[in-house]
Amino acid sequence: MDKVLIVGYGNPDREDDGVAWHILQGLSKRLGRTTLHIETGGLDQLGQSPDLLFVLQLTPDLAELIANYDYVCFIDAHTGDYPEDLRFNSIAAGYQTSPFTHHMTPQTCLKLAETLFGHTPQAIVVSVRGHQFGFSHTLSNQTALLAEEAIEQITSWLNQLSAN
Repeated sequence: MDKVLIVGYGNPDREDDGVAWHILQGLSKRLGRTTLHIETGGLDQLGQSPDLLFVLQLTPDLAELIANYDYVCFIDAHTGDYPEDLRFNSIAAGYQTSPFTHHMTPQTCLKLAETLFGHTPQAIVVSVRGHQFGFSHTLSNQTALLAEEAIEQITSWLNQLSAN
């Protein structure tokens, strides 16, 4: 099977901004995998494709890790940037600017992997609409339903990859 990385990012302390964490936990149960958290270590456990990784934000140092995979799925919340509540689409490597100095896009991570390490995996982004961003570890009801749908779509994507 091809090497697959599923990386979710956001703030699990801010309700729906942490939807990626909840999706990774659902995938973890379904796939019998452990979700690794980059801030707490454990990256030596990677290699059980699909690997599940949670980070608070995308950073340049992820490029080296990403370059080791054939496929990458990025998971994040959005606040209405897209017309769809659940967006699931392919992306290509490309540098993108951001008005926030601490924000990096999945496309930029892919471009760094290509530029620095000579490999760009095929990639998708799963973006889930968030509705509440207060201080809590739970999701709003609307986003919780979308998270379940995202788990189904990601599982189908993984099944398609393994069938090829």
